Amino acid sequence: MTERWRFEERVAPAADLHGSWPAVELDPAVRAVARCRPTAPAVVLGSTQTHQVVDPQSAADAGFEVVKRRSGGGAVLVTPDDPVWVDLWVPTGDPLWTTDVTAAFGWLGTAWAGALATVGLQGIEVQGSGPGACTRWSSSVCFGGVGAGEVTVDGAKVVGLSQRRNRAGAWFHGACVLHWDPSPLVGVLALDDQERRAAVHGLSAAATGVTDAAAAQGVTPAPTAASVAEALLDALP
Repeated sequence: MTERWRFEERVAPAADLHGSWPAVELDPAVRAVARCRPTAPAVVLGSTQTHQVVDPQSAADAGFEVVKRRSGGGAVLVTPDDPVWVDLWVPTGDPLWTTDVTAAFGWLGTAWAGALATVGLQGIEVQGSGPGACTRWSSSVCFGGVGAGEVTVDGAKVVGLSQRRNRAGAWFHGACVLHWDPSPLVGVLALDDQERRAAVHGLSAAATGVTDAAAAQGVTPAPTAASVAEALLDALP
């Protein structure tokens, strides 16, 4: 890993991980990368979503906290081990900085693609600035569609990205799914039974996990959260 990145591991409730990044606030002029591990499962909503997207009783019964992030996109279910959650900070004026919000994802998608290649996967593609694949559920669930810089394996999304900005720089969120099962997340969305069945069906084909893809491709040893995170750190520019 290049010495230009300051690394830390952050373990906290999902709301705290999204709420602030103390090391960056203390020194925003330095690039930073953090492996984030929420202490409990949480449904994280995008900045434009309201809490009405989720059925509160279903979320409570499932033991899921419901929080919001200040970056765009749809809902993501995060747990302590899956997805592999890595945040990165790029200061304004850094060589990786660009004022073009869409183009800003390019280098990061390339780094994630390099990491997945390192752990043995094939059929990896990075979405460019144009429209990517989408489903009926793209606006509700992050892994229902493919946006700029996001990564697919054999056409199924494995890495979701979002970003938030202020005058000091850009904070990128990255989530790489290990095992994809949309049922737990769909089960707490405010949908009727028919919509829920349709969502599970549509989302099952839209995304995959890296361990699922590795098994389908006959890759051994299977990627782990640790191996994927380490590969990403090595792939950073």
